[in-house]
This record gives sequence, C-alpha cells and structure tokens, in this order.
Amino acid sequence: MSKGTILAVDDEPDILIALEDLFEDEYRVLTSAKPEEALDILRAEPDIAVVVSDQRMPGMTGDALLAEARRFHEAQAILLTGYADISAVIAALNRGGIIGYVAKPWDPTLLRATVRNAYERHRLGRDLATERALLRGLLDHAEEAISFKDAAGRFVRLNARKAGLVGGTVEACLGRTEIEVTDTAEIREAEAVDRRAIASGEAGSTVIARGALGAERWSHIIRVPIRGGAGEVTHLATIERDVTEQKSLEARLRQSDKMQALGTLAGGIAHDFNNLLTAILGSLELVGPKIADQPRVKRLVDNATGAAQRGSALTKRLLSFSRSNDAHARPVDPNALIEGMSALFGSSLGSLVRVVRDLEPDMPFALVDPDQLELAVLNLCINARDAMPEGGTVTISTRRAEIHDDPDLKPGTYAVVTVADEGTGIPPEILERVCEPFFTTKAVGQGTGLGLAMVFGLAQQAGGRLRITSEVGRGTRIELALPRADGAAEGTESEVIPLVPTATSPARILVVDDDPEVRHVTASFLNDFGYSETEAPDGRSALALMEQGHSFDLVVADLAMPGMTGVELATAIRQRFSGVPVLLLTGHAEAVQIPDDLPVMTKPFASAELAARVSQLLEATA
Repeated sequence: MSKGTILAVDDEPDILIALEDLFEDEYRVLTSAKPEEALDILRAEPDIAVVVSDQRMPGMTGDALLAEARRFHEAQAILLTGYADISAVIAALNRGGIIGYVAKPWDPTLLRATVRNAYERHRLGRDLATERALLRGLLDHAEEAISFKDAAGRFVRLNARKAGLVGGTVEACLGRTEIEVTDTAEIREAEAVDRRAIASGEAGSTVIARGALGAERWSHIIRVPIRGGAGEVTHLATIERDVTEQKSLEARLRQSDKMQALGTLAGGIAHDFNNLLTAILGSLELVGPKIADQPRVKRLVDNATGAAQRGSALTKRLLSFSRSNDAHARPVDPNALIEGMSALFGSSLGSLVRVVRDLEPDMPFALVDPDQLELAVLNLCINARDAMPEGGTVTISTRRAEIHDDPDLKPGTYAVVTVADEGTGIPPEILERVCEPFFTTKAVGQGTGLGLAMVFGLAQQAGGRLRITSEVGRGTRIELALPRADGAAEGTESEVIPLVPTATSPARILVVDDDPEVRHVTASFLNDFGYSETEAPDGRSALALMEQGHSFDLVVADLAMPGMTGVELATAIRQRFSGVPVLLLTGHAEAVQIPDDLPVMTKPFASAELAARVSQLLEATA
C-alpha cells in the first residue's frame, strides 16, 4: 500500500527539516519554503492529502495560502501558529479554510494525531466522493430504473428512468412516496410489494406488466432491503429492468415449440388422412361406372365423393398450417377461389356473421399458391369474426389495381383482395405490431399470433403487399395486393382436367404400398387403364419379386413405408435394375427428403392424374 502525501510549508528551513523527520516514516513528505511555490506544488500534485503550513511567512500568510489552495484542491489544511496569531486562526476556522491548528512549539504526539486525523478525513472524503460518483454514474447511465427509498417508502435517490415510470421528475419525487407522486392501481400494488419486502427483510423480485393489452411493457423488479448498524431495515433499493423483448422472445420460443409439435402432428394426420381419402375417392371412382344406371345410388356416391373432396381440401389446410408444403405459385382466379370457399365460410365463421362478396368481373389472375391464398383469406375472415363478438358483416371484395408509385412493388397490374369488418378496430399503438409473428391481442388459448404474420409472409413471398387500415369502434380493412400472372388468360379456367388415357402398349407395373386399401385402389386404376399390375406390401418384397426374375416396366411406390422408404426403394432399383422408372406417391411430401430427379404425385389423386403420369413415364423410357 502506498504512503499518503503531505505538504509542509514554512519559510524556516530548520522547521521544514523537523517536520520531514517527524512524518517521513508514515507519509511521503513534500516541502516548500515559499507560499507561491507551495501553490504550484499543489497544482502539480492532486494526491496531496494534508497541508501543514506556518502562519507567518513573507509575501503570504498561512491562512491566505490555505484559503487559495482550498479553491482548487481537496487537501485538508492545518495551521502551525504562535499564540499571537489566534485571531487569524479563528478567522480561518470560520471560513472553513482549515480543520485545525497546532501551536508552536508543537507537541510531536499532538501534531502527529492532528495530521493523522486530517489524513483519515481526506481519505474518507475521497472514498465518499468516489462512491457518490459511482452512484451518480450508475443512476444517470444505467438502462434500468433505479431507486432508493427509506423505510417509509419515500424516495431518497432515484434516476430519471424511475422518475419517468412514476410520472414525475427526479426533483419532484425526492422525499415523497410513489403514490404521492402518481396514484394508480399499478403503483399501489408496487408499494404494497415494497412494504412486504421491508417487513420481511428479504430480497426478491417480481415481473409486472404496464399498458394496454397487446401493447404492454413488461418489467422485472428486484427489491433489496438495506440494513442499518443495528440490523433493522432502513432503506429499500429497487432495480427495474424492461424485459418486454425477453418476454416476447420467450413467448415466441414456447409458441414455436408448440407450433412445431402441432405442425408435426398435423403433418402426420394429413398423411394418414390422405391415405384414407385415396382409398375412399379411388373406390368411389371405380364404382361409378358400375352404377351408371342406378341414379339414386349414383347420387349417394356423388355425395360421398363431394364430402371426401372437401376432406382433401381440409388436408391441404392442415399441411399449410404445419408448413409441410412448399409454395407453388401459379395463375389463380381470385374470384373463383373466393366463390369456392362459400361452404368453408359457413362452417368457420358461424351464424352471427354475414359474408358479403363484392367481386369485380374480369379480374386478372394472381400469381400465388392457391392453397396459401385460400388459407390467408380464411384467416382474415376469422380475425374479422373475432373482432365482431356480437356479429356483423364481413365484406370480401376484389378489384384490379394499377400500382406504379409504391417503392416496394414493381410497377404493373395487381389483383387486390380486401377483407373488411365492422368490428372493434385496432388501436394505433397495436396496429404497428399486428403482423409480428406470435403477436396477438386475443386471450390465452384463443390465438396463436400467426394469422396476419402468415398473410404478410404470403404477400412478401408473392411479391405483393399487405395494407391494414383501422379505426377503433368502426372496423378494420385489410388489403392484399398480388402481382398479376403474366400470360394467364383472364376470365378462363387456368387448370384443365386431363382426359383418362388408356394404355397404348402393354406394360407391367409393380404397385408398392403398405396400406392394402390404397394399394388395391392404385392397382385397380392401372388395371382399368389396360396395364398388367402386380402388388407388393413393402419395399423388400418388391425387390425380392424383381430379383426373382419378374420384369416390370414401371414401379409405383408409396413414399413413407416401414422398413424401407420409397426413396430407398427407388435408389436400390436404380442400382440393380437400371432403366426401370419409379413414381412415388405420398400424402405428406416432407415425410422423407425426396431427390429432385424422382417424380412424385400427392395423395389423394384422381385416376386421370395417375394415368397421365404413368403414360408420361412409360413414353420417356420407351
């Protein structure tokens, strides 16, 4: 530990030598015989702790020297004086220029004690100044809201952040409780927690929310009771940190985990459901020609077919929800898509909501994934329904728009789909956040916060835009602008149902599927086309048949099978029986990673689709 520094000032060299001898064991001693020189030393040595100065010196008295030093230096000052100078000593003491004096000739023990006390006073003053500077720096620059209160809850110290949260200024808060500054339910609850912390004497923390639902700010408050010398709680320190972003990230992580689990579940359900629908729709299609002369039975079959097709549409939505299908943008007629959702609106929106369509004729086709657009419109309508708890009208409209002045869009023609409601509206402070993933103003369990985020993502992916206008108490209008599909004939259907081709030449086809109903339907379709078909329940059985000498022109295999997937089967066939093409069938396209060069058909499929793909593959290898 380094020695403290003192400065001795006296115009008599013998006295300076005596002072240096007296203190050199405890302190670093600097000396000066001239007052002006002493002031220069003080300016150059900010760490000097004590100045011991004679009173009577030529040019400047000791009290004047110490008064001048006091203006720029923190050193403690002691006068050495004779009894005749007592009036100067009293004046110096009254001015605060010195903390004490010692009469000449001095008592060494008394002088040492006086200097030691002055040195300790200087050291404690320095430490206190350091602590105050640290506290002031902490209060002024910390991102947290910090306060110190006495045992009665009155502010002793606080920073501007804390004052802002309370609703006042630092000066207005000092000496007052939070309730005396601003009386709100939140502050009353906070003071109650403060009182419990003071009473218990134990540190703790709480998390609170401030602000309107959906736009609240979350704070984590740490309370630390401070005890006095007798062990009683005399003060309470509070440190309040804004954890809104952290809470949001935690909620997103929990929601992401939940959505991933639900997505996996939805994808699995869709896979099994698609297998069922393939068997149902295929069986109904196969039985159709056999009941052509039985109109009543045919009507029942048609009803069952329509129900199964609606189930197929539901499966597509499940896959969209689970993020299990890639976006496949193609020309889509927005008017036809919205008209085709009539039954879905009725079952999803309930009886209190009336759906009005205002569809502009001759709309341009939009370049977008139709499944995602359908899901987006449905999400917007469900949000509109939730904004009208007592019922109302949802208006779905379409229009052509020429957009040339939007910096985020390419100039050109756009198909605009708008969903408007008469609901509660969205406050401005929330409107800026409604498209954030996982942000929702709905109660727990009533919303995922993904609806508008998905619609916004669709608009961005398609090269369009999403605009939301809302007025509290009047309703909300959401506009989705999608780029026009170049080259699509407007006012005509963009998809053509292929005719069912028949086999132009004999072919032997191996059907591999672990689901016997689906396998039977697929084989029956191929048989009706005029092909020779053989069935195998799994990949190993299929390879065994081929290794036994059975020759096939094409293999139609399910993707997800136990033991050996369709991809693994296709790889083995390519290695051992090159030239035999493989067509994969799947109800869940992401169940297994599929190489780009393997043809794939999704379940359920119509016989015409299967016939067209089989014919195409056979012709390519002929």
